[in-house]
Amino acid sequence: MEMSETELMLRGYGLTTAEFFYRMPDYRNVLNSYLWQDYDIAPDHPKLFGFIEFWQRELDGPLHSVRFTHRKMIAPGEWRNVVGEFTLH
Repeated sequence: MEMSETELMLRGYGLTTAEFFYRMPDYRNVLNSYLWQDYDIAPDHPKLFGFIEFWQRELDGPLHSVRFTHRKMIAPGEWRNVVGEFTLH
């Protein structure tokens, strides 16, 4: 059972975006890019590094470089427990 995005963020996950630069097997002089996004945990980034290992193991286009950023969407000071609710009208 997969967790929702909110549950992932509450457990410390943040949105990781990576840009992969790679070369096509038949056209070594052409540099292509591929964007990847997933919720991952910093600083270890197990999902990102797992995807890089998959790429190197299964795909023919060799990686040139990978550039990534990580944004933790919910920080401890931004989340609070709401105890009550008021309805108007």
